Amino acid sequence: MNKRKTLGSFRLLFGILVFVAIISQLIYLAQHKVLYLVNFFSYFTILSNVFAALVLIVGGLYLLSGRKPSHSQEIIRSATVLYMAVTGIVYAALLSGLSLGFLMPWVNDVLHRIMPVVVVADWLYQPTKAKLRAKQIPLLLIFPIVFLIYTLIRGPHIGWYPYPFLNPSKAGGYLGVALYSLAILVLFYALSRLMIYLGARLKRRVA
Repeated sequence: MNKRKTLGSFRLLFGILVFVAIISQLIYLAQHKVLYLVNFFSYFTILSNVFAALVLIVGGLYLLSGRKPSHSQEIIRSATVLYMAVTGIVYAALLSGLSLGFLMPWVNDVLHRIMPVVVVADWLYQPTKAKLRAKQIPLLLIFPIVFLIYTLIRGPHIGWYPYPFLNPSKAGGYLGVALYSLAILVLFYALSRLMIYLGARLKRRVA
């Protein structure tokens, strides 16, 4: 099996794994009668993993069929790498010691530990041909900013937040939420700059 088919199969495998994990978790929550779909899909982790899985599957199919992604698709892939990297770092720094609640341990490992590493490793091995530019960073930040605004508007109305650092009652008030949010946005920006730097220097392993 050549490099193109190997990488394509790798992407398909892990893209499918994400959907298996998410569907398994949905079934588990439904069985325990604690499933609320809107809340489930209000986690940045879930959204970023679904996004990354779709990109991996499409990228895998493109590799296996010999097609080449468009410039826009390459930028979208860069976005998934950024979001998954932040997902892994934030989990390790702020969430790894918390109770999993109804989240199954193996699903937690797939979404928070395995997939961030897989997506970043895939990019390091095969960086996008269309290089990320500084002027594109604001575009990559739209999704996390919209997610933050959505969470802070919805949270007070339903009394629920996806993460404790976005909950004013657990983060030291809205000042605490603002500081956490600012730190994470700085992380997004710093990782974007790192991707620009590395993307200009890394070699693609597959034509």
